[in-house]
Amino acid sequence: MRHNPPRRSTDSAMNKGLAMLIAHLPAGYILGAFARNRWPGRSGMMTAALLGSVVPDLDMVYFHFVDGGRTHHHAYVTHWPLFWAAAGLVALSVAKWRDPRYLAPVGAFFAAAMVHMILDSVASPIMWLMPFDRRALELVTDPATYRNWVMSFLLHWTFALELLICTWALALGIRRSQLVATTPKNST
Repeated sequence: MRHNPPRRSTDSAMNKGLAMLIAHLPAGYILGAFARNRWPGRSGMMTAALLGSVVPDLDMVYFHFVDGGRTHHHAYVTHWPLFWAAAGLVALSVAKWRDPRYLAPVGAFFAAAMVHMILDSVASPIMWLMPFDRRALELVTDPATYRNWVMSFLLHWTFALELLICTWALALGIRRSQLVATTPKNST
């Protein structure tokens, strides 16, 4: 594991988006499918997982339109795993107190946000202990080996991991659509 502080946005192609780029939503779908199977009949499971899988990247709006790309968006609170863990504990406690029917979708939302952090940690620095420790961890460094950052991204082995996640999600979606298509409708 590498211990690097988040780089300034101009330091490398990784900061232009070479972390997980296409796998967050499919990973949310996989988690949502698991949650839907684990807690059948609970509404909103898939929606919660899909939203949770991408909500950490809403900071890209601030990154582009306010910050002007000066600070790597993984330095923002929306990419602090402890933020998501604490917010999840509070939200789960409130859901349990107000209406336990919401526990599963709330859990799916925050689990998906944490999966986002895990996926980003593969090839992009995430500060897992922020605000207590600014050290960032990443499994591998995704170097800018080509002038075009897209080529650096597509030709790095981590993109194969993203394709695997996308393929898994696609297979789950096809299987689900086949099950729905073959399930007889209840005619009352």
